[in-house]
Formats: sequence, C-alpha cells, structure tokens
Amino acid sequence: MYTLKKSLGQHFLTDENMCRQIVESLPVIEGQQVLEVGPGGGAITKYLLQLPGIDFKAIELDTEKVQYLEKTYPAIQGKLINVSILDAVSPFEGPFNLIGNFPYNISTQIMFKVLEWRSQVDVVVGMFQKEVAQRIAAPHGNKEYGILSVLLQAFYKIEYLFEVHENCFNPPPKVKSAVIRLTRLEQPADIASERKFFVLVKTAFNQRRKQLRNPLKTMFDKELLQDPIFTKRAEELSVADFAALSHKML
Repeated sequence: MYTLKKSLGQHFLTDENMCRQIVESLPVIEGQQVLEVGPGGGAITKYLLQLPGIDFKAIELDTEKVQYLEKTYPAIQGKLINVSILDAVSPFEGPFNLIGNFPYNISTQIMFKVLEWRSQVDVVVGMFQKEVAQRIAAPHGNKEYGILSVLLQAFYKIEYLFEVHENCFNPPPKVKSAVIRLTRLEQPADIASERKFFVLVKTAFNQRRKQLRNPLKTMFDKELLQDPIFTKRAEELSVADFAALSHKML
C-alpha cells in the first residue's frame, strides 16, 4: 500500500460512483490527449485508463505513489511524469483536456498553470475545496468573485457541477469539496494584453473594499478616472468591464 502525506494535502477519493461521475464529466473523443494531475492512489486513474483510444498521461509529484500506480495498474507504465505540476512543462503537443482531484493546498496555483497553458487546454474537470470552486464560478456582484474568477472566466466557461461529501474520501477532509468544469471559450474576452489585464485585475481586487478610483489611480488618465465606473468596487465589474478597461490603461 501507500502512505498519505499531509504535507502534499493528500485525501484520497474512495467512493467509486463519485470517481465514475468525475470521469464522465470530461468530454472525450477518440484520439484525445488527456492529462490527469495528482492521480495519487489511482481512484479516477483506473477509469481514465479504460477510456478507449485516448492518449493518456498523468503528473504525480510523490514518487511512492508513482511506484504504487505502476505496480497496481500496469497499463500506466510510461505514462507517468514524476514532477510537480507547478514545475511541469506541457506534456503534449497540441490540445489536451485536464482532469484531477487537485491537491487542495495548490489548487489555485494549478489554475494559474492552466491559464499559462490555455492555448492547449480545451477542458478542465477538477475537484476543489468547495470555497475555491465557488470562487472560480462566482458571477460579478458576488462576494466570492475575485481575481481567480475574472482571470479564468475571461478565457473559460465555468460550470459548477456537483458537490462531494467528505465521507467519499480517506481520510475525510475537514472541508467540503466540489467539482467544476472549465470549457475554453471560442471567443475569449477582448483584452489589451495578458500583462495589462492581469495587473489590472490583481490591483483592483487587492483593495476590494475601495472604489476603483483609489487602487487604479496610477494606471489611468486623470480625466478618465472621473468615469462613473471608477466609483464602483472591483466585485461590481464584469469580466467584460475589466477587459474593456484594459484597453484604456496608460
């Protein structure tokens, strides 16, 4: 067997129905490239390995899990990449879909990795801590809406699929979990540049209680700052509002 490593945020999914439901949430066609992040003990991996005609790879940091998976599921030989997802280079040429019961302590960073790879990543199905899933899916005007919501929704359609009871895991986590699906938009938000957009969104939300005029005053012309939009707070602006503002930055 294998040991659970608290330092890696490991909680393993043991409910088979839930494992199947997560895999079924990922649209796959023959010949598709699929990457699993953090296969751990192989809870959903075993179902992914049964999908016909896909090109499958998995990224797992924990060497002990890699050895366990290779011993338990011989079909995975040669398909495992033993690195941290945060340090990984893209494992495929061309487009791929990504799936995982993400380690909760780095799930936000994994989403920034998805943004980095977005020209290749068509669909993501991920299990997150419920609060993080809600934050990613939150619409503007909602207190959960923040940096991650705006950056991801600029490029992906987000669907909050279902929640996963803590008893589905070993050991049961102290937090609720939820599964969401991200599907890349045919028409992403019209932003001036990634750098401008990211800086704008991060700066706006760093002082989310304040009217935008305060945190953004160095980024826009004095006259433009008189526009009523700058009397709003960051969470009141839609993704399209942020995208439009990115074109007016100094």
